[in-house]
Amino acid sequence: MTMECVNPEGLRLDGRQFNEIQSSSHDQTLESWIRPILLKGHERPLTCLRYNRDGDLLFSCAKDHTPTLWFVDNGERLGTYRGHNGAVWCCDVSRDSSRLITGSADQTAKLWDVQSGEQLFTFKFGSPARFVDFSVGDHLAVITTDPFMERTSAIHVKRIAEDPQDQVGDSVLVINNPDGKKRINRAVWGLLNKTIVSAGEDAVIRIWDTETGTLLKESDEEVGHKKAITSLCKAADDSHFLTGSLDKTAKLWDMRTLTLIKSYTTVVPVNAVAMSPLLNHVMLGGGQDASAVTTTDHRAGKFEAKFYDTILEEEIGGVKGHFGPINALAFNPDGKREPGR
Repeated sequence: MTMECVNPEGLRLDGRQFNEIQSSSHDQTLESWIRPILLKGHERPLTCLRYNRDGDLLFSCAKDHTPTLWFVDNGERLGTYRGHNGAVWCCDVSRDSSRLITGSADQTAKLWDVQSGEQLFTFKFGSPARFVDFSVGDHLAVITTDPFMERTSAIHVKRIAEDPQDQVGDSVLVINNPDGKKRINRAVWGLLNKTIVSAGEDAVIRIWDTETGTLLKESDEEVGHKKAITSLCKAADDSHFLTGSLDKTAKLWDMRTLTLIKSYTTVVPVNAVAMSPLLNHVMLGGGQDASAVTTTDHRAGKFEAKFYDTILEEEIGGVKGHFGPINALAFNPDGKREPGR
């Protein structure tokens, strides 16, 4: 399985954008801006992409059980993290790039030493771990688990010890999904770690209090998504967040009030979303699942990453080239590169 790293300028360009690129550097040609770097290594479809805070490392997860670390500048594979026995659905990296946390279908979440690849700790659950997110400060992690057998979907808050020898598996807080049979696809930390924002198959966005587990807010049914929410991405300053859904829309929300700010409409189910930290651009990826199209032609599934103007809600360009649904997107923290697959 491959993924591409391209500049956001490497999309369909109008005259103004072309002039901006030309004037930005006298030494660079247009081809150097749009040339992708292909990162080849995974044997199964990708599920998650995550940059470290400095933007020089890229972590990828896939259904092939093996999270992988890449060097961003040239696409070199630096190493893999071996230990999971099922598809790895998600990962997150600490602010200082020293630790990685992964969640897997093997019903575990694992804490790793980034540099050595050593497993530091394994959090065990009775159901698949769907999503993970480090808190600001990296002292806590939120982990969501799927409904499985008699178990309902839930949000688990784990304390992350500074010394791996002191790490324990107990949860500081467990929040059960009101509709326990529906999967929680995403759960992330809100402002100052005081809240957790969750979303999933029931198409409802919820904000929870991290001290008590109390439900504080729910998205309004009239303005909210109509089908399962597949993805969620926070802004760089955590003031707002973007959600993507199978209802072929992405929506921008206020983190404090859960007020709908903007809505972006596309023609295919949205599997992945990302927000530029540099420009007023949002990026959507998805496409019809292979079982939903009647031909193998990539044009039938519309496997294209789309860029939208954040304010005007208008499509401004796209990047073609994929031959299957796009499951993961991420902007480099410098705002000048983005991988997707």
